[in-house]
Amino acid sequence: MEINDLGFLGKAIDLLKKVKETQSENIDKATDLMVEAIERDQLIHVYGGGGHTTLVMGEMFFRAGGLANINPIMETGLSVFNQALKYLELERTVNYGSAIVKYYEIEKGEPFIIFHNIGINPATIDAALEAKEKGAVVIAVSSSFWQNEMPEDHIIRHVNKKNLFDIADVCIDDYNPVGDALLKIDGFDTPFGPVSNIVDFYIAHLLEIITIKKCVDKGITPPVWSSANVPGGDKINADYVKKYRRRVKCL
Repeated sequence: MEINDLGFLGKAIDLLKKVKETQSENIDKATDLMVEAIERDQLIHVYGGGGHTTLVMGEMFFRAGGLANINPIMETGLSVFNQALKYLELERTVNYGSAIVKYYEIEKGEPFIIFHNIGINPATIDAALEAKEKGAVVIAVSSSFWQNEMPEDHIIRHVNKKNLFDIADVCIDDYNPVGDALLKIDGFDTPFGPVSNIVDFYIAHLLEIITIKKCVDKGITPPVWSSANVPGGDKINADYVKKYRRRVKCL
């Protein structure tokens, strides 16, 4: 029996294709910055502005086949591992995002990739501003729809009314629809079928895939984790653990 997904798979694939086809120039700029960071033996910082966008950090960090110099700006208070109503309040709290970023030793010129589909809440805007203050190069993955369509006086906006794309050096549009859902059906008013993490995980892996290929093309050995669960995996990873353990606070 064929599963009726109400067209969800096709709609999600169309969104992935749209990102690949329209954001290639921005992704190219972002990956150039990531390659340069690897050349300089710097970290690539990754931050999620609240809720489910924080899951992208976990997807990129200590991941088999992923870059070993990824530094996740982990903060349980903003994540889905906090109580939902609590993280909802914290991601709307001014200066909370900047306090998180201040804790990490970000060097001038290091890439700071910030994921947040909505791109207007205080935990996102303050983190981006703090990263810029530290001299980082901010790469934003967010949705132009949310940033352009939300009213200036919307409760979740930062008091400065800025959009994430106003601050970032490189902007990658994930085209997340307002409401983060692809499906509607007759007889039910609420949209459903969230898609943001599918698209953002794709962008996250695409950034790493292209960075690794560019490094190899330039004769640079990119720091890439092997699976710790295959025979010899721990031994292969030991040098990266030694190299990054004191610099990547979550190791």
